[in-house]
Amino acid sequence: MSKEYETVIGLEVHVELATKTKIFCGCSTAFGGAPNTHTCPVCTGMPGSLPVLNRQVVEYAAAVGIATNCTINRFCRFDRKNYFYPDNPQNYQISQLYLPICENGGVSIETPDGGKKTVGIHEIHMEEDAGKLVHDEWGEASLVDFNRSGVPLIEIVSEPDMRSAEEVIAYLEKLRLIIQYLGASDCKLNEGSMRADVNLSVREKGSSEFGTRTETKNLNSFKAIARAIANERERQIDIIESGGKVVQETRRWDDAKEYSYPMRSKEDAQDYRYFPEPDLVPVIISDEWFDEIKSKQPELRDEKMVRYKEQYNLPDYDIDIITANKRLADIFEETVKLGSNPKKVSNWLMVETMYLLKEKGLEPDLVSFSPVNLAKLIKLAEDRVINGNVAKEVFEKIFDEDIDPEEYVKENGLMSVNDEGELRGVIEKIIAANPKSVEDINSGKLKAMGFLVGQTMKEMKGKADPASVNKILKELLGI
Repeated sequence: MSKEYETVIGLEVHVELATKTKIFCGCSTAFGGAPNTHTCPVCTGMPGSLPVLNRQVVEYAAAVGIATNCTINRFCRFDRKNYFYPDNPQNYQISQLYLPICENGGVSIETPDGGKKTVGIHEIHMEEDAGKLVHDEWGEASLVDFNRSGVPLIEIVSEPDMRSAEEVIAYLEKLRLIIQYLGASDCKLNEGSMRADVNLSVREKGSSEFGTRTETKNLNSFKAIARAIANERERQIDIIESGGKVVQETRRWDDAKEYSYPMRSKEDAQDYRYFPEPDLVPVIISDEWFDEIKSKQPELRDEKMVRYKEQYNLPDYDIDIITANKRLADIFEETVKLGSNPKKVSNWLMVETMYLLKEKGLEPDLVSFSPVNLAKLIKLAEDRVINGNVAKEVFEKIFDEDIDPEEYVKENGLMSVNDEGELRGVIEKIIAANPKSVEDINSGKLKAMGFLVGQTMKEMKGKADPASVNKILKELLGI
């Protein structure tokens, strides 16, 4: 009888904070600059340069800690993590080991079976990012770009509470939304502003002892994380089943080949020769500063979902989609504040917006139209100034260029024809030209009505009000 195994997973999640400048200097944190253009003596580790802590980094770290139910340490300090690597100009990283800013938190996630569980957060600490090695594909050289060196990070270290890839993804999605709602980071995995290292071990089901864990790095998408977890679980089980022992090590994941390979044996904390950072004073968060940070905490997704149900009576499906992205939630609320019907706003976001995002290959974060113009469009449609088909056409222009729909409708002559006399005259001609359809309708085949409506809309170049067309048609046909 084969043994059953349980997977035990903990994560180290690195998040680049959304400050405009680096953690210890005034260089830009903007993504995508030419190599080594966002640098200075501090972030390139020049002798004699001294770090100065960016206050906003502390505020973002504390805000994330508050939102993830952590204890915020009012007294914390930085430490030096000493190691040599070509992208690490100082030969040490300024981090926090002994007194991190946040400890003992947790977030609630939904499990695959529909239940709830809390994933514990051991700590959140502040640190600086390293530079980036760029490998020459044609030669044998590696170049170093120090633009990322000194970009502020928080590292969120979970407890080993997750048991499957599904739980890991649920935890990461929850963290990402919390941090995005706080405005602390954009959490773009493809740009490296959110990165996860997976610590994984397996043990026999029912055992209380942990197995030997490995750490898997180079995971830049949720799909890659899920594949790496499945691969590493099977690799460790195969080793155990064949009588071998799992080695504690750091492994690198190659997502194209769906394969991991060892990078180095896993270091313990003492191998880094940590010691208190001598160039930075301890961080003391006063009661006043703490209260100020806490007062700025926004409404997070879980609270928003409850309020949308109570305040707007939206279906759960609508609420789930709208609140899954902060940008969509902001547009929804601002449009409703301008007087638009909540369900109609929801429909425009869930149907037309999502369709155009998919068609153009965009993420919801990149929605750029203003709530003012969406509200104007909804009013034009409600007042039957334009019909539904024209409204969709105008919305696409709003989506692409954020045009004023009122001006666009006037300039392009898209207003519905509501002159009943004119409409009646056109419909009478359509009826006279289509005796077969009239005969079908009179014999109970009411689907033929759709043909006559379509012919009328064609004649009116799409500018007739469908409700008025239907009303006059029924009246003239005696239905």
